[in-house]
Amino acid sequence: MPHARKLILHVPLSDEALLAGFVEQCLNDGVALVAVVGPGCARVEDIIDEIVLADGSDGTRFLCTSSHPDESFEDVLNLVTTWEFERGDPVEEVRL
Repeated sequence: MPHARKLILHVPLSDEALLAGFVEQCLNDGVALVAVVGPGCARVEDIIDEIVLADGSDGTRFLCTSSHPDESFEDVLNLVTTWEFERGDPVEEVRL
C-alpha cells in the first residue's frame, strides 16, 4: 500500500538500514513531505536529503523534509496537517 503524501517519521529508528528503502518508496509513492520528529531528527533528515539527492544527476528526485528537535508531536502534527501544498491530504505516522 502506498504512503500518504504527508508523513511524520518518528525517531529513533529501530534500524537505520531501513531508511534508504523507505526513502525510495516515498519517492515512488509521490510523498511530498517527510517531517522527522524525535531525538536525533536533524541527523535523520540530513540522511534522507542525501539519499534523495544521490549523486545529483537526477533532477526529478524531490522530497520536502523538515526536522523538529524542540517541538511537541502535537505542534508537528499541526504543521504537517496544515502544510499548504497538500492541505486536505491525510497524514501518516511512520516508525521504522
